Amino acid sequence: MIRKVGNTDILPVHRASCHCGAVVLELTLPDGIVNPRRCNCSICRRKGAVAASVPLSGLRIVKGQETLRLYQFNTRTAKHYFCSVCGIYTHHPLEIQNVPTSDGVNHSSDRRA
Repeated sequence: MIRKVGNTDILPVHRASCHCGAVVLELTLPDGIVNPRRCNCSICRRKGAVAASVPLSGLRIVKGQETLRLYQFNTRTAKHYFCSVCGIYTHHPLEIQNVPTSDGVNHSSDRRA
């Protein structure tokens, strides 16, 4: 569990935004950031993002719902949202050491029949 990212304290109810501030999210993180990981699928490799999950009930768009755009590829299972103003995908923690990588290249949900 991670309660601090760089100089940012991770609050139980945490606000995060895209680069320009057009999109603001509120995340419910009572235990901090749990199980951070990387994915090695083609888009995540290019983004270099670290991902952590919250239940959908723990994610609220406070501002900018209309500004979000969706990108999907391959089997169109994963949904990658980004700000249509600044282009930043929402959101990933930085400065986390020893983050494991998930095998998104060979993910079972992305296998075509």
